[in-house]
Amino acid sequence: MKTSEIHPLDFEIDKLTNSIENTSTAEVFDTVVVRLTSKDLRFIPKSAWQFDWSNELKDKTKEVYKLTTVNNPTIIQGLLSIEDKEDHIFMHLIESSKFNKGKDKVYVGVPGNLVAFACKLSFDKGYQGFLAFDAKTALIKHYQETLHATHFRGLRMFIETTAALRLISKYFKS
Repeated sequence: MKTSEIHPLDFEIDKLTNSIENTSTAEVFDTVVVRLTSKDLRFIPKSAWQFDWSNELKDKTKEVYKLTTVNNPTIIQGLLSIEDKEDHIFMHLIESSKFNKGKDKVYVGVPGNLVAFACKLSFDKGYQGFLAFDAKTALIKHYQETLHATHFRGLRMFIETTAALRLISKYFKS
């Protein structure tokens, strides 16, 4: 059995929006989250991303998703790598694009949008929204406060049904 290397996550929830929001104009843009394909890799220069997303895409145990705006599907705002554990979803990696990081970021709401999507996928698969991930120690409290995630033990955290529904209702209107 193959064991994946543990990458404690260190994304920050900058703002829970109802989509993604331009930091200069406060304009909100509708988004879509879809599977990443090998053809999309040309839009992911390695110099602009912290993680090697081509490796994530090659790993058949994982599903990789991209977040784009509805009106501009070739500009990737963020990426997410998850694994279906058959009773919950495990989030391996999450990353905002380089232009959505730091004090000069273009959009806020990217990480929250991707986490909400993972929770929604968990519901779609019948797992009641359960999502697990490993967090860097310094961010455990941040995830408890912003995502209402529960600290399980060590670096492991999870989002349960009530917290998942809160996120999904923020980002996904039925």
